[in-house]
Amino acid sequence: METTESTSGLDLVVCACRGQEYTARDAIDAAIFRGELYVKWKEFLHQVAAERRADELDVEPDESAISGAAEAFRYEYDLITAEETEAWLANRSLTFDDFSDYFTRQYFATAIREKVAPDEVEYQCASPDLRRSFLTELILSGDLDRMTSDLMARLAARCAGKEPATEAITAEERKFLHRNRIKSAQRADWLEKLGRDSKWLDEMLAIEAAYRRHCDTLLVPEARQRELLALRLPLTRFETEVIELESLDAAREALFCVREDGMSMEEVATEGRYPYRRADFLLEDLPVDAQQRFVSVSAGDILGPLARRNGFELCRVINKIEPQADDPNVQSRIDQRLLERHFSELARRHVQRRLGGVSTPAAE
Repeated sequence: METTESTSGLDLVVCACRGQEYTARDAIDAAIFRGELYVKWKEFLHQVAAERRADELDVEPDESAISGAAEAFRYEYDLITAEETEAWLANRSLTFDDFSDYFTRQYFATAIREKVAPDEVEYQCASPDLRRSFLTELILSGDLDRMTSDLMARLAARCAGKEPATEAITAEERKFLHRNRIKSAQRADWLEKLGRDSKWLDEMLAIEAAYRRHCDTLLVPEARQRELLALRLPLTRFETEVIELESLDAAREALFCVREDGMSMEEVATEGRYPYRRADFLLEDLPVDAQQRFVSVSAGDILGPLARRNGFELCRVINKIEPQADDPNVQSRIDQRLLERHFSELARRHVQRRLGGVSTPAAE
């Protein structure tokens, strides 16, 4: 995928296929082609606007909150020392300043509660500095990894089958024009704004057609039903109500009121002025240790007192619902599993993940 422009940081190599290296810019532009960057870009512009507003109001950042978020990140990625963190960042063409700026933006995005007005600028037209900050956002949030995986799946699909039929590529072109709200005569202008050429677009259409052919083969009723049987327990839905309490004694007293006095959870929470909420979730969305508590419960059961960060909580199971094939959320999870398993195996055979290297410009 040739590029016509080089922007600092975007030459970070993320994967390779058939001797061709693909960069962060390739992964991002592929997401733009698929119409998947818009929401992330708008969220980033909102964060930038919030940080700018904080500067106008002379709002000082909460350094302890920012430091805590950074420490949580390092713990998640097993970056124990400053040297390990610096090496991890350098491998992605980032600095400690980039690292700090990212968490500062995250902080102000939630700390500034007044409505802010983000700049109305398309990614393709943004300044190099803004796009560089956005790349930092994508790397540290994990979004670039996901974009890379999406690109790798499509490259692998292209490698693993016959060349897509002309009709399939034409169909993908129609979808491309529709999702980007452009007409065929405007293709050249769209590509020029992105800094790409028609050869790049032809390749994107071909790999998307190849990917779609694999998806159509995988996502059939028989495969979905087999997967549903295997995922019956993880995809079980729980409808619960929760009371948050400040101490173990308060939790025990609340539990007594529900079990022995026949009060509802909401009545106990109202009387004691405790926080009360409804929480619906799938079993697989809970941490592994928490999943064990819900495996054998039935509707009406109360779990607790359960220790939480600043106290305890009681959790009552209102309903326990086994997954149904016609549930859109269940089908989405099943389809995701089928696709991830298939394309992970395909990518292992045809594509190499290389996030961290930097591409070498081709000789003139």
